[in-house]
Amino acid sequence: MNPPAAFSADPRQGDPAITDQLIAEHGLTPDEYQKVLGILGRPPTWTELGVFSVMWSEHCSYKTSRRFLKTLPTEGERVLQGPGENAGVVDVGDGLGVCFKMESHNHPSFIEPYQGAATGVGGILRDVFTMNARPIALLNSLRFGTPEHPRTSYLVDGVVDGIAGYGNCMGIPTVGGEIDFNRCYNGNILVNAMAVGIVPADRIFRGIAAGPGNPVLYVGSRTGRDGIHGATMASDSFEEGGEGRRPTVQVGDPYTEKRLLEACMELMQQDAVIAIQDMGAAGLTSSSVEMAGRGGTGLVLHVDRIPRREPGMTPYECLLSESQERMLIVAAAGREHIVEEVFTKWDLEAVVVGEVTDDGCWRILEDGQTVAAIPVLALTDEAPNYDRPREKPADLKQRQTTPELSAHGDCAAVLERLLGSPGIADKRWVYRQYDHMVRLGTLERPGDADAAVLRLPGSKRMLAVCVDGNSVHVKLDPFGGAQGIIAEACRNLACTGAQAIGATDCLNFGNPERPDVMWEFEQAVLGLGEGLRQAHVPIVSGNVSFYNETGEQSIHPTPTIGMVGLIEAGVSPLGMALPSAGSLVLLGSPRPVLGGSAYARVIHDSEQGMPPQVYWSEELALHQLLREAAQRGLLLAAHDLSEGGLATSLAEMLISSRGKASGCQIQVPCPPSAEAVELSLFGETHGCAWVAVEDERRAELLALCQEMQCRATALGSIGGEGLRILDAQGSVVLDRSAESLRKAFEGGFAESIGLSPCPPRV
Repeated sequence: MNPPAAFSADPRQGDPAITDQLIAEHGLTPDEYQKVLGILGRPPTWTELGVFSVMWSEHCSYKTSRRFLKTLPTEGERVLQGPGENAGVVDVGDGLGVCFKMESHNHPSFIEPYQGAATGVGGILRDVFTMNARPIALLNSLRFGTPEHPRTSYLVDGVVDGIAGYGNCMGIPTVGGEIDFNRCYNGNILVNAMAVGIVPADRIFRGIAAGPGNPVLYVGSRTGRDGIHGATMASDSFEEGGEGRRPTVQVGDPYTEKRLLEACMELMQQDAVIAIQDMGAAGLTSSSVEMAGRGGTGLVLHVDRIPRREPGMTPYECLLSESQERMLIVAAAGREHIVEEVFTKWDLEAVVVGEVTDDGCWRILEDGQTVAAIPVLALTDEAPNYDRPREKPADLKQRQTTPELSAHGDCAAVLERLLGSPGIADKRWVYRQYDHMVRLGTLERPGDADAAVLRLPGSKRMLAVCVDGNSVHVKLDPFGGAQGIIAEACRNLACTGAQAIGATDCLNFGNPERPDVMWEFEQAVLGLGEGLRQAHVPIVSGNVSFYNETGEQSIHPTPTIGMVGLIEAGVSPLGMALPSAGSLVLLGSPRPVLGGSAYARVIHDSEQGMPPQVYWSEELALHQLLREAAQRGLLLAAHDLSEGGLATSLAEMLISSRGKASGCQIQVPCPPSAEAVELSLFGETHGCAWVAVEDERRAELLALCQEMQCRATALGSIGGEGLRILDAQGSVVLDRSAESLRKAFEGGFAESIGLSPCPPRV
């Protein structure tokens, strides 16, 4: 078959011959390669083979997941930009939009933790400021193997150092996050990074190539050989020893990115830019193809004009390199000099490397020779779209069987073990390495509230942001566990007084070619969608990361949600620290279960049973009540019930008081049996939160709860020494000093991981 003239290309001298082995090394299946032949009407050049490899990779094409992602709610009255762009944007009033996205950098961070995490931060920041949004905050969600695993300490240290090294140098505060440990991550850690920025609602920039004849400019750092085939590597499972694949990991330079940020922000104030796109996964290839695909245009790139760090780089290497701190810009014809002047001012490269065309062809030229010519749609809309087999895991019934957990018998000892476990313990060792106060916009800092609270420049409103996930709950019940993540994220925002207005996701799963993994993925996405619809929260951006497994060991299904909320002007945001006096009220109807709980894992080494279910009418009533009570100034503190249950949440509030409250006492209406007491204190539930209220306003709060149909129970008071809990008969079931609890909580993380401890709190 003779290819159309527009799509003809010639092999370069010295390029390898296309063999079955080379095709397999590029991650293309035999069927996919036959599809390539049908599209081109000829064998691809080596350069084209590399391009199809990255653009049809799971990481870039979403060839397995996109049919399911379409079921998620993406529209709403506040949505200014939904999925499909560099980041999503929601309207927060006052002429402002909040731009945000979360993405994974899992495989690179396992291979080289510092650079993998650092470049994950750099990439997500570029996604945000590409939209003309100035970044104001970073968050992260991290998963590591067991603390005793020989690489865990090294990986934790390197990842945290990489996040801090990049974010701190950029001057962007890291204001929140989560971190957990499980043996399923021993061979495949997860590093999910989220960035949040502020953009004028009428000045959002997009990556849509338009206007045939408009010049295409390469800006930023020079291109090197780092990160070549990073997207393909991220779309493949690890084998044992996968940490040796360092050449596929990018190397970041935050000082260059800071200049790139300022240059882009300055340029976008002028009428010179038609479209702008970050060079992320698959580098120059994906950025140029995606811009042309969104615009329904073609594109010509002169690869010999690309600024390079190393001599002798081939078109294949230039196109597939994932060198950091680079952008691609479509400028208005005749105004490219403005782009060049701005980037020269910031000591960055700015070179015209091509132009927009109207023939729908993505064409690469080297010294006048066409080395690649591919229909744009073949790389975007017409990429493979798989409906992979799905099958309920054979052991699901066993997973969901209620475990027979004998009572420990010493509730105080159980509480201290939970507080000292690395998933719950104080994360100061982590967040004290981050600058969370730079730019002076952080109102509620890490560890002080259920969500970070930020000033909104140019507005009297405030923004609350959080990230949440619970892989054990999703492993046990993918549909229900995913709903629980949405409920917890909304609840965390509500505990600060915020209304959830938008979400982003990062869906981390194992090998999608396994039917059980695909069943978990489908059920989790359906659960997320159900939760988002119930909460009326649109998903505006996100990322899917498959193939998170090493050998036969797959990670738990780990969907992570980043959520933003709005606190209205005049409302004082709530923290979790107990005041010096007042009453303790439990909001909501607790339905504690031990299935999948921290108690079951830490005390009994069990990951069985059904996790807590979400009762949406009660959950939403709680959120509404928390917001209304915050608006009326009724509450002194609020903290949701999540990992570790009722007693753990209350202990966290006492510890957070940092001496303001020396103790508190509650009476829990539970039977006196040891099993019933431990279920009540450490079982996990949705739809509940502790609040502190002044004694003289307790009746007002309870009346509001009755009016808003949210159950409330006054269970105790703030005062005395330590944490004291009584059962229904008035017998003491737990009595521990605040100092003892604080010692367990503050020392548990570093001690578990084998890291140098943080100095005491001040």
